[in-house]
Amino acid sequence: MVDQNRKIGFIGAGKMGSALMQGVIKAGIVKPENLGAADVYEPFLNDLKAKLGINISTDNTVIARASDILLLAVKPQTLGSVLENLKADITSDKLVISIAAGVPLATYENALPAGTRVIRVMPNIAATVSEAASGIAPGKNATPEDVKTALEIFSAVGTAVQVSESIMDAVTGLSGSGPAFIFPVIEAMADGAVLEGMDRKSALTLSAQTVLGAAKMMLETGLHPGELKDMVTSPAGTTIQGVHALEEAGVRAAFMNAVIRATERSKELGKK
Repeated sequence: MVDQNRKIGFIGAGKMGSALMQGVIKAGIVKPENLGAADVYEPFLNDLKAKLGINISTDNTVIARASDILLLAVKPQTLGSVLENLKADITSDKLVISIAAGVPLATYENALPAGTRVIRVMPNIAATVSEAASGIAPGKNATPEDVKTALEIFSAVGTAVQVSESIMDAVTGLSGSGPAFIFPVIEAMADGAVLEGMDRKSALTLSAQTVLGAAKMMLETGLHPGELKDMVTSPAGTTIQGVHALEEAGVRAAFMNAVIRATERSKELGKK
């Protein structure tokens, strides 16, 4: 288990960064007094300090110097200046973990001191409810213990798997962006029920639980989603009529294209 006395620092305290902070504290991965956050927006930092009891600073270097594990939760577009600002404070005893979408490990390894241990991670916003799906790719200097540490941190806020960096853009397109693809599905199914006379609150509750239950069935049974679909679709029944409507609308292709488009954008960001 990750030593609770190890100090974890976050550079960037936006939605994803703050979600991860809440998750690791809730899971007991780190004590609040051993967690620090740096961000340019001081009012937001003050809110986090009041809510979580963490250490804060508007100076990235203050948090970097005080941390054993430094987690970069900044936008890819600002990463270059952040790394330039931090490189003098990154020593060999620090582990650097980044969740910047689309940025290859080589960017960190070239910008930071030689031998820096780096791990690239793509989580998703479901970390806020401890149900994130995260892909973890270690850099050339990362040790097996570093990978174990990263897996434990991100498993504390959901499910984490180690992957090769070559598919990290696909991880970004699938699970990183994926929640935003599913929320409209929940809303649309609820809309259908509302059109048929159900009240909005009940429709949204049943729709969301249906998605949650379907996902849990697949994960816990290990059955292929096609097999699970066939278990629900009886001959000439209601469900097969609905499935036929989805096929007519090209839903499969739409979801495939959503993942592909998001993956391509991740690749574009990595080249900038």
